Amino acid sequence: MSAEAQDSATPDGPRASDAPSLLGRGVEQGIGDHFRAYLSKLRGGDMGALPAIGGLIVLMAIFALANDKFLTERNIANLMTQAAPLVMLGMALVFVLLLGEIDLSAGVTFGVAMAVFVRTTQPGGLSWPVAFMLALAIGLAIGAFIGFFVAKVGVPSFVVTLGLFLGLQGVILMIIGAGGTYRVIPEPIKAIQNSNLPVWAGWLMLAIALVLLLGVAMWDRWRRTRSGAPNPPVTIILAKLIGVALLGAFLVYFLNLDRGTNAHAVQGVPIVVPIVLVFVMIGTFVLDRTKYGRYLYAIGGNREAARRSGINVTLIRWSAFMVCSTIAVIAGVLSVSRIGSVDAASGRDIVLSGVAAAVVGGVSLFGGRGRLIYALVGALVIAVIENGLGLLRLPAGATLAVSGGVLVLAATIDALARRRNGQIT
Repeated sequence: MSAEAQDSATPDGPRASDAPSLLGRGVEQGIGDHFRAYLSKLRGGDMGALPAIGGLIVLMAIFALANDKFLTERNIANLMTQAAPLVMLGMALVFVLLLGEIDLSAGVTFGVAMAVFVRTTQPGGLSWPVAFMLALAIGLAIGAFIGFFVAKVGVPSFVVTLGLFLGLQGVILMIIGAGGTYRVIPEPIKAIQNSNLPVWAGWLMLAIALVLLLGVAMWDRWRRTRSGAPNPPVTIILAKLIGVALLGAFLVYFLNLDRGTNAHAVQGVPIVVPIVLVFVMIGTFVLDRTKYGRYLYAIGGNREAARRSGINVTLIRWSAFMVCSTIAVIAGVLSVSRIGSVDAASGRDIVLSGVAAAVVGGVSLFGGRGRLIYALVGALVIAVIENGLGLLRLPAGATLAVSGGVLVLAATIDALARRRNGQIT
């Protein structure tokens, strides 16, 4: 890989070309060096998800002061289930946004897949696992179709996916019928968004997550030492783990409180939470620690440099659309689980919110910069806006106006950051 492509492949840490100037082979950074490197990155305009996190904290504080029901156990659990489909769709779109592409059809892709799913799982039809695999295959096929025209033929992704956005709505109409609605029958699918883990399972989930995070951190240190790259201080790693542990423990404890009525107790972490976390951890591992992820960043940063370094640009771009559409089907499962039915409009309105979630979280529309976790943060920002304004009984128009303003602000920050880095003039 060329120096330019290699730099693009590591957007969120020290660049490979900077390693000799930071520290010698296998040497650990001091805490001061680590913070100076981080501040230098901020001064360069690479703020990552920091603005979105700050916005999330401010919004939650405002809504908590404006309505005493916002921070209740019931509403926080509802907020998590409300945000889950958007988080999943935002993460799906990260794979194509990193390339500087877009998929406007991801929502209706899961609409078609879910229309087939509910039709085939009606009484007398297929078992739900078989129907689910069929839905995933539909998502994969649509992604392959998009990827072929974008990567092989050279049609702009905006045009291809806009055409599918319109055309697939017609397919849903043919499957469901105008004005038709099909209920979600399989109980395991309905339980994803409407049931909770046992109290003990929430603590077990947290313990497993912390062990995995520690294991990945130690593996990273071993790889960096072996390759001669600088290692972050152990103190920083432990501080991050402690922070995650404290935040996770608070959320698990909070969600384990009874949020039901006097006649019926409701406790536990919603089942959808560990499902989303599994996808976050797997997707983050793929993007941050595999060749495939580094190739996505390299192509998004400089496609020609990536091609000259030997990366099969066509294949990687093609596959990114397949990954996006397949994960979008998972978002569809979470959506229909929450709603309980599928109609002709399924998935039509959520795709732009998915793009907004990724961009608000800090993923660059220009490609080459961003992380999967940013989509989660951005989706939470949008979900908090919708939830908080809903509690204040403001009209839907206000929610759309505020969400649009937040998106424009996020895109402006991204453009200014790129200008500061000298990437645009």
